Amino acid sequence: MNLLQYHPLLASVIYSVVGIAILVVSFFLFDKLTPGTLRKEILEDQNVALAILGAAFMLSVALIISAAVHG
Repeated sequence: MNLLQYHPLLASVIYSVVGIAILVVSFFLFDKLTPGTLRKEILEDQNVALAILGAAFMLSVALIISAAVHG
């Protein structure tokens, strides 16, 4: 079994795992920098504006990670 044959697949999996880890860490950092807890505000208090802000933040970080991986 030749490992070079699976190099693109292995690189894709590694970049995906690293990208998801960076996204999770940045979301927790975003949670710590904002007042209150995002989970309580979104789930218990039904704060739709904060949910949209969190989704926009995660999408923007995902786009940056995607550009860095493919660049």
